[in-house]
Amino acid sequence: MKKLVLLIAVVIVSSFSTDTLLAKGKVKVDQALENATRQYLYMRDELNGANKFPKTYNKPMQRLITSNSEWWCSGFYPGTLFYLYGETGNKDIYAEGVRMLKLLEPEQYNVNTHDVGFMMYCSYGNANRLAPQPEYKDIMVNSARSLISRFSPVVGCIKSHNRKPDDYVVIIDNMMNLELLFWATQATGDSTFYDIAVKHADTTLKNHFRADNSLYHGLNYNPADGTIKHYQAGQGFSEKSAWSRGQAWGLYGYTMMYRFTKDTKYLDQAVKVAEFILNHPNMPKDLIPYWDFNAPDIPHALRDASAAAINCSGLLELCRYVPEELSRKYIKAAEKMLHTLSSPEYTAEPGTNGGFILKHSVGNIPSGTEVDMPLTYADYYYVEALCRYKSLNNIK
Repeated sequence: MKKLVLLIAVVIVSSFSTDTLLAKGKVKVDQALENATRQYLYMRDELNGANKFPKTYNKPMQRLITSNSEWWCSGFYPGTLFYLYGETGNKDIYAEGVRMLKLLEPEQYNVNTHDVGFMMYCSYGNANRLAPQPEYKDIMVNSARSLISRFSPVVGCIKSHNRKPDDYVVIIDNMMNLELLFWATQATGDSTFYDIAVKHADTTLKNHFRADNSLYHGLNYNPADGTIKHYQAGQGFSEKSAWSRGQAWGLYGYTMMYRFTKDTKYLDQAVKVAEFILNHPNMPKDLIPYWDFNAPDIPHALRDASAAAINCSGLLELCRYVPEELSRKYIKAAEKMLHTLSSPEYTAEPGTNGGFILKHSVGNIPSGTEVDMPLTYADYYYVEALCRYKSLNNIK
């Protein structure tokens, strides 16, 4: 990820409305980032210095729902703060990010989850990108060591969920945690992290994809011999369906794999996933996907802003690696996604939504949790997409 160096002043406009985010042609990125900054300062005030991380917002109860640092999403709030600081130079935003890092610090030794990559790289990684510190490096290296402690050379993957002793569950989300491992090899010179990331990606490439390039959310392996016991629906409609956020993790994850390895098999796979997503007959015209491409109640199924945000950010990296015609296609699709996400339909008015930027994300419908609610990872990848779009187009 290229370092963002353009700093802009935050201008507070009292009459601001989300309607002003829409423009003909290019997305009004600065206005979108201004809105995001105001929202996250509002969220900071809602937290009021609590040792908690924002998780979602219960609109009927008008209550911010929080978590401790062990929740898999804990790194997204500070990560978004640092992205916003990188674009605005707002010192209050930066100070809140640094405050949250202290709360995350114990998770560098958390060996009980594969999400340590989400938790520690999205937060400390962005902080270190902007203002490198020796302690940030040490914490991330320790986090990478914790992550690879979950790797099995027999299965060829990092374990996702802790289940029964004879279960070894791996979910597509785990691809996103590999970025921490690549960084660790760059930082230390130890190729062990790199090699494990590649092996995990190769095993996932072999087993998670169907013939049409859609993805299974989860696989349960036999830890004794690495054979597949069965496929899991996970957060999707069924084990045979294409869960939208899972497809987005695949698009983003294999694009990231190409960035670090330059192995064209990963680029080819990222393109295949992108084409599956963009060309799917059940993809709405505004490119905000239904929560599952095979949801039974389409066109009345819920949309998932988080999947759209991840897709958008992934496409804005993928467009850099493909031929010009395909690059233009992906940029155009990402622009449409950003326009839609930045519209009043998906972007909350300032001072509402608990401080979250986006509305209408879907966490886990099968479990009935975080359904049609704001989510920190939706905000994170939306802001990352804005930053990538701005960098790509040199918008001023």
